[in-house]
Amino acid sequence: MSAPAELVPSAVYWTSVESPIGPLLLAGDRHTLRVLWFGHGRKAQGPRPEWVEAADEFRGVAQQLREYFAGTRREFDLTVAPQGTPFQQTVWRALQDIPYGETTSYGELARRIGDVKATRAVGLANGANPIAIVIPCHRVIGAGGALTGFGGGLPTKRALLDLELGQRTLL
Repeated sequence: MSAPAELVPSAVYWTSVESPIGPLLLAGDRHTLRVLWFGHGRKAQGPRPEWVEAADEFRGVAQQLREYFAGTRREFDLTVAPQGTPFQQTVWRALQDIPYGETTSYGELARRIGDVKATRAVGLANGANPIAIVIPCHRVIGAGGALTGFGGGLPTKRALLDLELGQRTLL
């Protein structure tokens, strides 16, 4: 669908892009990515009724995602603004410090944010991450190395980790 004739500065825009792991829903304002949701899995969501469809607003995001799935991009150069509680924000910032191709446990992430008793809360905040892939919640695994819950489904989490470990590209 085409973009609206005149963009409204305060509106939230959205589009859906195809990817090797299924459709991804992108949403944000004119300069900031606020949502990257999976179109499948246990947390699949669609656009909010008040959002305005505008694919052109996300060309740069879509290009960076294509590069990521092709294995040629390791870091995203995007302005993101996930909406959440102060604790969630702390966890999401810590997620962005996990290097490409590496994983950490929920307990280790709790330690990194300075609250070793917050493992369960870290898991909940990780699961509430509204900007999947770009804020790499898929890099957090169970203490014993097991893959644990993921909004896009465990096969998607495995595919993203395999991509980052250089075991395959998704394009």
